[in-house]
Amino acid sequence: MPDFVSRLSAYCAANDNLSIAAKIAAERMEAEQVEPQLDDHAPINGYVYMMRSGRRYKIGRTTSPSRRHREVRLDLPDPTTLIHTIPTDDPAGIESYWHLRFSSKRVRNTEFFTLDASDVAAFKRRKYQ
Repeated sequence: MPDFVSRLSAYCAANDNLSIAAKIAAERMEAEQVEPQLDDHAPINGYVYMMRSGRRYKIGRTTSPSRRHREVRLDLPDPTTLIHTIPTDDPAGIESYWHLRFSSKRVRNTEFFTLDASDVAAFKRRKYQ
């Protein structure tokens, strides 16, 4: 599949009338690089993700980080970056943990937080939870 996507991207880039398709193919290649690969022994039911939009961070859960990133990006006015994903066998529980841990930094009743560099580093240290 990655080889097909890269060939599709090259073909679309060579044809000016397919520039939208080239952009979609490039985003797909980027998304495939972001999703973590684990050994076959770890049961993965989902992911807890951190995205940055403007000066705020969104922490949520999903079964597909790349799909969720595309969805969130469309809803927010600022550019959105997928910072980190944590593969887990308990997405709801792990998301609740991080929401509780950063509750003092929550923006109203949303999944957005005003985090500092040490908070982001703590989230990024988790490879599996």
